Amino acid sequence: MNKQEMIKKYKEEDKLLVAKLLDKLEMSHKRGKITNTDFLDLAQRKIVENMLARSEIKRLTNYEIWGGYEEAERCIVVCYSDKWDSNMLQKNYNHIMQIIRISLPSELHQTYSHRDYLGAIMKLGIKREKVGDILVREDGADIIILKEIIEFVKENLAGLTRFRKAKITIEPMEEIQVVEVQKEEIEIIVPSMRLDNIIAEITKTSRAKANELLEQERVLVNFETITKSSKNIAISNRITIRGKGRFQIVEQVGNTKKGNIILKIEKYK
Repeated sequence: MNKQEMIKKYKEEDKLLVAKLLDKLEMSHKRGKITNTDFLDLAQRKIVENMLARSEIKRLTNYEIWGGYEEAERCIVVCYSDKWDSNMLQKNYNHIMQIIRISLPSELHQTYSHRDYLGAIMKLGIKREKVGDILVREDGADIIILKEIIEFVKENLAGLTRFRKAKITIEPMEEIQVVEVQKEEIEIIVPSMRLDNIIAEITKTSRAKANELLEQERVLVNFETITKSSKNIAISNRITIRGKGRFQIVEQVGNTKKGNIILKIEKYK
């Protein structure tokens, strides 16, 4: 495998991600150890999945993509050699990631959002890629974090004013409290299934503004960054718009008298 030739094929902003993963794969193959990446967002995950599907990579080592639970958005890639099997790998996950559990007193229930918890961690100087999903409940949150920094995060979160009355503990991954994703169902009417039409309707803005979002590379379809406004969207496609939210095309309900398309959309809260 020629790493430099492979890296050249990627966009400038993706080259470091690819290079780091190739290093992890090579280390796992040569030393027979488990290695792992930092947490990847949905766009990075798509790039990595496409890269790992290549035949020359498949021959190099084994891997799993895991974020702590089945529906996790932010995931790591765990690389391992043939001497490890899936069961052995599962037992090692607690050596890679664990949970910071924040339990709020009753008077603070429903006080903090995902943004509040993430903001608190960022204030500690923690890089976003060290933190996985944040599962927010009425009475607190479970935050998935790489084990290498978990003690530091626990100690320093406890010192923040907003969490002074909270109970903060470290829990193993099998104790994670998965929260059901809340969705809102909406209907939109579009002249066609072009991406710019759909973006304009779900964000309640103009097509010109929709195209600006595309040009700024803020739009992902099925976790892949898309800049082409004329791309046709299919039923079941997922659309993520950074700063605006996540959406899924559920079904075509019908057509208006003028022939416009009525779509049912699920918006993730």
